[in-house]
Amino acid sequence: MFRFENPDYFYLLLIIPIITVIFIWSRIQRKRKLKLWGDTRLIEGLVPDYSPTRPIIRFIVWNLAIVMLIIAAANPQIGSKLVKVKQKGIDMMICLDVSNSMLAQDIKPNRLENAKLAMTKLVDQLKGDRLGIIVFAGKAYVQLPITSDYAAARMFISKISTDLVPTQGTAIAEAIRMAHESLTSETRSKAIIIMTDGEDHEGNVIEQTEKAVADGIRVYTLGIGSPEGAPIPILSPDGSIAGYRKDQDGNTIMTRLDEVTLQKIASTGNGVYVRSANTNQALRKIFEEIGKLEKTEFDTRLFSEYDNRFYYFLWIAMALLITELFISLRKSRLWGKLNLFGK
Repeated sequence: MFRFENPDYFYLLLIIPIITVIFIWSRIQRKRKLKLWGDTRLIEGLVPDYSPTRPIIRFIVWNLAIVMLIIAAANPQIGSKLVKVKQKGIDMMICLDVSNSMLAQDIKPNRLENAKLAMTKLVDQLKGDRLGIIVFAGKAYVQLPITSDYAAARMFISKISTDLVPTQGTAIAEAIRMAHESLTSETRSKAIIIMTDGEDHEGNVIEQTEKAVADGIRVYTLGIGSPEGAPIPILSPDGSIAGYRKDQDGNTIMTRLDEVTLQKIASTGNGVYVRSANTNQALRKIFEEIGKLEKTEFDTRLFSEYDNRFYYFLWIAMALLITELFISLRKSRLWGKLNLFGK
């Protein structure tokens, strides 16, 4: 098992392109100043031992050393001991609506982004639970199979967009069916969380909910949006609003929260319905309800000890820095004869 203990240090790599731009700019400024004194070739002829390419070589070596130091700071580690541990938890599938109506901005920044943020915060609270994600609009797809890999869950959540499901609609019934099929454990408590505005649902939702309940699964619903409704924006490539969707008569389409359907699903599913004025608080309330379910103890294997490998990159960085010090700005006669670094 390989990991970085401090991955946040990789943000420091952003200084590399900044330094590179400054270096290139300084080289251009140097040439401009030389031109003010006269012919550049004549001026360079006055200092024949100066190598114009060696500063570039030194700069590249110096940058490589910085990269190695940043990797060392992130501390790459290799798992060295795999142990069996006991954990308690439940299995849950989150079914998230990604239809165009989820772009409505009655909840800021919009319904979908607010839901994604709430899901990420939920993942941060999980301990021993397993999580899966299904996205749906006119059709439903498994975005993340049920897993206890919370880092993977965060990554998949960040990639969710309305582009994942091109077919428009709100196929809640199909999403419940797929979530039901994904929750195969016979020993763990199981839950399905539906996050949607519930508008224009398709299929026999109540029948699919009853089938899930028959297998011991509880179904919870979180209504995202407002009953008053909001227009559905049309986004330009840069993310700005280019207009709003209209019907055949040219009237602006308003998307409204369908609470009645979501309340029926939650009631049939032995769960609860929560309207999301604040998606994070609403999802937290549902998670608190799920937390009341019996958590099953199970065995899992985890890496408990990791060996540090930062020193390899630290030694490489030191070697590069020492090499950089010995790269002179003057031309070398030996290298000149070999036609290496001669300029």
